[in-house]
Amino acid sequence: MASRAESSETSRNKCAACFRQYNKIEHLVEHMKISYHSVHEPMCGICKKHCRSFESLREHLIGPLPKVECEKIFSARGCSLCLSILDSPNALRAHRSICQFSRGALASQMSNFGISENEMYKEFRTDMRRTQGPQVVALGCKMVGGGSDGSLDLCARVCIIDQDENILFKTYVKPQIPVTNYRFDLTGIRAEHIRDAMPLRQVQRMIQDFLCNGEALWKIRTKGGKARILVGHGLDHDLECLGMEYPPLMIRDTAKYPPLMKTSKLSNSLKYLTQAYLGYDIQTGIQDPYEDCVAAMRLYMRMSLQAHPIEDSPTLSETQIRNNFANWKQKDLEKMTPEQMLELSRSDYYCWCLDANQVIEP
Repeated sequence: MASRAESSETSRNKCAACFRQYNKIEHLVEHMKISYHSVHEPMCGICKKHCRSFESLREHLIGPLPKVECEKIFSARGCSLCLSILDSPNALRAHRSICQFSRGALASQMSNFGISENEMYKEFRTDMRRTQGPQVVALGCKMVGGGSDGSLDLCARVCIIDQDENILFKTYVKPQIPVTNYRFDLTGIRAEHIRDAMPLRQVQRMIQDFLCNGEALWKIRTKGGKARILVGHGLDHDLECLGMEYPPLMIRDTAKYPPLMKTSKLSNSLKYLTQAYLGYDIQTGIQDPYEDCVAAMRLYMRMSLQAHPIEDSPTLSETQIRNNFANWKQKDLEKMTPEQMLELSRSDYYCWCLDANQVIEP
């Protein structure tokens, strides 16, 4: 009799998001305070379990030890890229033709490895002054080696694209110190490509002018101007190698976005993310920064276009995201059902789906 009552109590103390069960209600309350469950978490379309990342959801559906019921349905009607569940196998086939991207479309844009890229900047400033331009851009860089052992990363190629994957700026960059390793097998860069290339300081000014709509960066920091959202993979490293700073609130980094990270909370490579969530391979030979820009932009668009329910979500101007539990007393929380506590819970990261629903003014 006692075991049955204990089982009933444990069931009542089951998290409505991740389905973890606790012996005491106070343990469930503590779990909810630190788990930050929300409508923005990846969720199984079958059992509705919330997962911290898409990697966790993938393991739940098709991992080494998946949930049997979910695996059976997913194998028949599930998309292995976006992990959504379709109504029928026929609907799945139609969905896949749209969901999977193709690398072939990048060939024409990636074909130019010549010094003529440096001529693109002549139209860059004119176009920038003529229009406000897109509000979301992606940045990609390729590095050569400096220093005595060639291990120091030096930016030697940079590319910026818009949301439609059009090249806005692409050039070779002349590093400020000598190059000791061109890393040709990966970069395709030779000495002649950067001998007369655009100096790094000029590249810095042009990128900053464009990202900040021609305004000074200090105005952006003090909320006196508007900036574009900057998308990329490993942007901290790219910006460091460019010798630039950018407001963190305006950065969308696919290497640091929690839903795209590993279950161990480490970053996935852009190569893996593109293959797993877009369905094609990149960086298979000589690497072009345009290819990286496109992959990062497509990942950003896929994440930002998720149809999450509307809630009183945190805004970009908030420096720290807090759950709503601080406004409630412990004894009142313990009287709530798991579903009521889930309604109070909020995410501890800014979901990119919110970019489509608000004007971004850092």
